[in-house]
Amino acid sequence: MTDRCVIHWFRRDLRLSDNPGLHAAAKTGLPVIPVYILSDWRGGSRWTGPKRQQFLCDCLKSLATDLGENGGRLVIRQGHAVDELRRLITECRAAELHFNASPDPFGKSVEAKVKQLCGEFGIPCVAHHDVSLHAPGEILTKSGDPYRVFTAYHRNWIEHPKPQPVEKPEPFKTPPRVKSLPLPDLKTWDLHGLTELLLESGGMAARARLQRAISGKIPEYQATRDLPAADGTSRISQDLRFGLVSVRTVLAETMKLHAASRAGKRSSVDTFIKELAWREFYFAILHHFPNVLHEEFSPDWRGLAWDEPDERFELWTQGRTGFPIVDAGMRELSATGFMHNRVRMITAMFLTKDLHIDWRAGESWFMQNLLDGEIASNNGGWQWSAGTGADAAPYFRIQNPWSQTARFDPKGIYIKKWLPQLAAVPSERFLRPPAEGKALAADYPMPCVDHKTERERTLNIFKHHRGKGSHTSC
Repeated sequence: MTDRCVIHWFRRDLRLSDNPGLHAAAKTGLPVIPVYILSDWRGGSRWTGPKRQQFLCDCLKSLATDLGENGGRLVIRQGHAVDELRRLITECRAAELHFNASPDPFGKSVEAKVKQLCGEFGIPCVAHHDVSLHAPGEILTKSGDPYRVFTAYHRNWIEHPKPQPVEKPEPFKTPPRVKSLPLPDLKTWDLHGLTELLLESGGMAARARLQRAISGKIPEYQATRDLPAADGTSRISQDLRFGLVSVRTVLAETMKLHAASRAGKRSSVDTFIKELAWREFYFAILHHFPNVLHEEFSPDWRGLAWDEPDERFELWTQGRTGFPIVDAGMRELSATGFMHNRVRMITAMFLTKDLHIDWRAGESWFMQNLLDGEIASNNGGWQWSAGTGADAAPYFRIQNPWSQTARFDPKGIYIKKWLPQLAAVPSERFLRPPAEGKALAADYPMPCVDHKTERERTLNIFKHHRGKGSHTSC
């Protein structure tokens, strides 16, 4: 092969539209090698699982089709990214390498090695910002420090000009002699267990979900987003996670809605935009404080005496705690790879505040089962629920699963959907603990703990830890 080529390394940007790295690669006018490098672990991972890997496989299949329609071809390799890119650069005599930057510490460490690799070959290595509207280090205090509190971060974030989407790349060719592995399936990682498609993947499906959100859900977002039975959330979180649609496109479409909405509806649109800011706040926290992946963000709570996962953890993962709103959420997660955001908060706080189990165990379980498992947001949500994170709820704010049900699923619609054995139970019985010895149904367990008792235990654990003064300073 004598012609020079340019490589675009796909990662979490599995689309053609509004893809800065791919756009820049195609703009060189050289043949483009779009490559995705599969990880080579086998059998299991703390950070993903069969559901998300199956969704990834489906996304790559759709991406391959889209690239083919644009004149190119998706190249699949497997192994360590640096080793595989070294081989590819050599094979195709690459003139440039483009990629969209990762927001997590592992991805950044790989990027540093890839840049060093390109230096060895004497070719440009261009990292493009894509995953968020603002780079994680862009929104800072007046003194140049990272924000630790969302409210102040959001005030600054909302005032910054937002980037616009870039156009779809012109058609390009991929050299036919560049070898590729077949598209992956679960066997690629020695995974099993899925028999049906959980959610349609690919750019077309993602754009359709975005349009449904724009046309129906976001105008009512403020009123319905906390009601798990209402299906009032956007349902595009997995699309942002895999880059099936860009956050710039999401914001651009949302701002069109904002401009066209009556004043009474604009507050709902603003609330949705605020959720995009929360996503970027957690990216910034992970960027500036990568230690949050292994310890509490707040130094006050490092070294807390969390319980290790035990049989209570198994009850929680199986949706058999005897708390209907908790069990419904865990059953939804198991069946679909999704859990409603309000219920994520309820289930996370139940694990940490009622069962006193280490938040890291729950964080990992969610990452292994959620299609939209986003390392920064997932960590931020778990630490918020545990009372240890940035903008954490005070440790004494402990959600009561019974009163949460009364507020957000008072008719038991969500509960009965995911716990069909409770279909005949009057919904008012979900609003308070069952009387002693009177289970909600013959095949449904009694509550595994008493919330009031465990709440007091949590308060004592946190007060005792604070009283010891054993935390370390940042």
